[in-house]
Amino acid sequence: MTGPFETILIDTPQPNVLRVTLNRPDLANAFNTKMMEELLAFWSGLDSTPARCIVLTGAGTRAFCAGADLKERNGMTDAQWMAQHDIIERQYAALIASPLPVIAAVNGHAFAGGLELVLACDFAYAVKSARFALTEVTLGIMPGAGGTQTLARAAGERRAKEIILTGRPFGASEACDWGIVNSLHEPDGLMDAALDTAVRIASNAPLAIREARRSIHGGLAMKLEDGMRLEIDSYNRLVPTDDRREGIRAFNEKRKPRFEGR
Repeated sequence: MTGPFETILIDTPQPNVLRVTLNRPDLANAFNTKMMEELLAFWSGLDSTPARCIVLTGAGTRAFCAGADLKERNGMTDAQWMAQHDIIERQYAALIASPLPVIAAVNGHAFAGGLELVLACDFAYAVKSARFALTEVTLGIMPGAGGTQTLARAAGERRAKEIILTGRPFGASEACDWGIVNSLHEPDGLMDAALDTAVRIASNAPLAIREARRSIHGGLAMKLEDGMRLEIDSYNRLVPTDDRREGIRAFNEKRKPRFEGR
């Protein structure tokens, strides 16, 4: 994890919890090349952090992220567009492959690549006023940062086709009903809810969290019997760990466990 950054803010609002804030509020936190480069550097540097969970949000109250900065893209050659998109692709891949759980705290609208950011996180909470859309087909392109894959996994194939092929915006209540976000909150309660969950995750055994996420992510792409084998492989990786022994000791000694990720 490198820094300081120009387009994102990093802070530690709770022990073992990092908060990443997209920080271009005057432009609805739309991401330019610089933001994608900085997010890629951040996600790629997490192996050395002592943190155990991340909350991703946007600055201000208007938008979580409006997607790509189309003013920056105006006039790009095909080669320039594709070179920029390579950075975008690598950023989303690094987010999905993050060694730490990432919770999206959707403080406002999430359109196009902004919604793809939400979908790339492990799960999401949103304000009740948030609006969502994958608008790419209205611009002559299509979702290219995982949206056709992550939305279908979250909301189902038929709902994903409706959302993507129409490009029509939808509200937070629909996003919650369709499984795109987990719960809705008032603006002054959103961050507290996300941080409360992040603290709870961070208090659990970090190796167990990592293996559970690995099993879920990998198993979804497999047949059930293969997914079951992947789960047992992950389970068996935890048996010889110090954290597994500490968890059992703490239970029997009626105290809170002290997990160290070993």
